[in-house]
Amino acid sequence: MTTGPIGAVPATEVPRYAGKATFARIADIHEVADYDIAILGVPFDGGTSYRPGARFGPMAVRQAARTLRPGFHVELGVAPLRTVQVVDAGDVTVTPYDIETACTQIQAHATEILGGADRRIISIGGDHTIALPNLRALHAVHGPVALVHFDAHLDTWDTYFAAPVTHGTIFRRAFEEGLLVEDHSIHIGIRGPIYDRADLDDDARMGFRIIRAGDLDIVGIDAAVDAVKRRVGDTPVYLSVDIDVLDPAFAPGTGTPESGGLSARELLGMLRRLNGLNLVGADVVEVAPAYDHAEITSVAAATVVFDLVSLMVRGSG
Repeated sequence: MTTGPIGAVPATEVPRYAGKATFARIADIHEVADYDIAILGVPFDGGTSYRPGARFGPMAVRQAARTLRPGFHVELGVAPLRTVQVVDAGDVTVTPYDIETACTQIQAHATEILGGADRRIISIGGDHTIALPNLRALHAVHGPVALVHFDAHLDTWDTYFAAPVTHGTIFRRAFEEGLLVEDHSIHIGIRGPIYDRADLDDDARMGFRIIRAGDLDIVGIDAAVDAVKRRVGDTPVYLSVDIDVLDPAFAPGTGTPESGGLSARELLGMLRRLNGLNLVGADVVEVAPAYDHAEITSVAAATVVFDLVSLMVRGSG
């Protein structure tokens, strides 16, 4: 870029509870001529199978992002907003009534935002359904990618009530559509009951590896991070964070909570050790603020988004 990036509104000049309503008060996409990373809200929760409300997630995460000081990421050692142009791309205009139409709208908008191989996107959901149209948009630019998936659930089931695309089926559809590099994808944080043993068999057949939440108590974070890095190698990566990977103590505001999850420190600790990945896209999904308390879930999600931006910058440096 020929000019320096336009950064966030300085908190030393305008109090963080005031000013613009973009994520961490960064530049709006219409304020710049070009950009490197776009944060895109996707207010869709029509694929939810239990508690609805994630359509309000983008708004809540942006509000919680006012707490951030995005000038410098201490653990990753980068000043992302001074290094590349990061923008808030607003929200996708998406129907709440039809999943297929919604996915088409999300894919089209993500494709427009990406523009080409040099731009990257981080989506704020919305429910996990939004990952599928994002992967379709990224596939047109990068081809198949590796998936690093933080979640309490596999999301590789076949259908829910005969619906093939829901927040619990998207990664099976991604596998079937050839959007993922075979044997390079991994789930982290999986826990709780499943419908049948065959669910695990199907997941393995599709080339996924699983690190269960309880595995972290045995192998530790460093070994888990090493497993992720060896799994994906230098393949382009899509990193998807369902906020329900956190224990409900750390993320009560979500649609399908499961006991026994990661702490916020464990999740952030893992993410901050994933520097060096070829991260081309990401999402943070399933924040449902109606079930939240004191913005606990939204603050956690906003922090994860900032970490993802910083990882992208660190990886491009």
